Amino acid sequence: MPMEPASRLPMPEAANAAGLEGASMRGLASRWYIDPAAARVEHERLFAGEWVAIGAASDLANPGALLPVDVNGVPLLALRDESGAVHVFHNVCSHRGLKLVEGPCNVRGVLRCPYHSWSYALDGRLRATPSIGGPGVHRVEGFDKDRHGLKPVRSAVWFDQIFVNIDGRARPFEDLVGPLQARWRAFDPGAFLHGTSDSYLRFEVECNWKLAVENYCEAYHLPYVHPGLNSYSRLEDHDNLVEPDRYAGQITRVYNPILAEDGSSLPSHPGLDDYWRHGAEYVALFPNLLLGLHRDHFFAIRLEPQGGGRTVEHLHFYYLGEGAAGERFAPLRATNARIWRQVFAEDVGVVEAMQRGRRSPAFDGGLFSPVMDTANHCFHRWAAARLG
Repeated sequence: MPMEPASRLPMPEAANAAGLEGASMRGLASRWYIDPAAARVEHERLFAGEWVAIGAASDLANPGALLPVDVNGVPLLALRDESGAVHVFHNVCSHRGLKLVEGPCNVRGVLRCPYHSWSYALDGRLRATPSIGGPGVHRVEGFDKDRHGLKPVRSAVWFDQIFVNIDGRARPFEDLVGPLQARWRAFDPGAFLHGTSDSYLRFEVECNWKLAVENYCEAYHLPYVHPGLNSYSRLEDHDNLVEPDRYAGQITRVYNPILAEDGSSLPSHPGLDDYWRHGAEYVALFPNLLLGLHRDHFFAIRLEPQGGGRTVEHLHFYYLGEGAAGERFAPLRATNARIWRQVFAEDVGVVEAMQRGRRSPAFDGGLFSPVMDTANHCFHRWAAARLG
């Protein structure tokens, strides 16, 4: 079945009719980027109240692998159990509230608290309470271990990304990703495998995480910030991609990577139509995950807020079959990572300058182009509806 087209950039006449000066065309107020009090509200309503990405399931390579993650100060623990399933728990002992795990590690059988040695199975059950009733007395009447295991967090895994909803009140995960999953139905998420050590990049950026989302969503800046990329994937080759209340981004209709002088290429996903042989899509899945889907690779950028004005970007690349780890494709993987590193590095100065600009009393939200900023307008409407 052919892919339905993305939203095309509207003609200027239609844009003018939309009314650039209308209140709905303004952005979020600057305080949402610089005010610590606003950041606390944002944590409660966006990061605790929605589905957020916290890590890659492929980082949990074996049963017993543990990955501690903080979501705006809330300590969580992702782990893979003996059956291979991924679970997420609050990273805190039920006894005295000790944070159980400080760094990635592997355990055998049980997770043991270093304070009083209370121990938990990989499914979260409390297994041992040594000397709870006095020296050598490991049980007390009336204490039900089944009620005091690790506290689970609502979680899901999709395209290798681990998602959590901390407060447990967000819509079903399937509802959130359903439209995007349908749009990307030509691809098998399980076919994309994480590459070797050359397939992870990290950026530390002095900006609020929302500015990273906004920059990713639009192609408007391509001619001015990415002249190299724009030389072969021009602004006019891009379209808007908007799904209200879920995601927004852009597509290119001229994806044609040149990774080697001899014309060799990475393996492509089988069974794709002309749309996907020549196109690629770049989507911000709200709030904090940026996705890029191509016929020959996939990437995911997880945005980790570090206070109001700093963000860590975790970038993982995924490839198909032998392309993911085979030595024959190592040079192509390295070239692909180098190209993307250059593109994303070009964005750093821009988003950091926007963060500094949010301190100006002359700016409080700015304006959207009704033609070029459609995706960002979608993101701001999503955030504003939750922030109030």
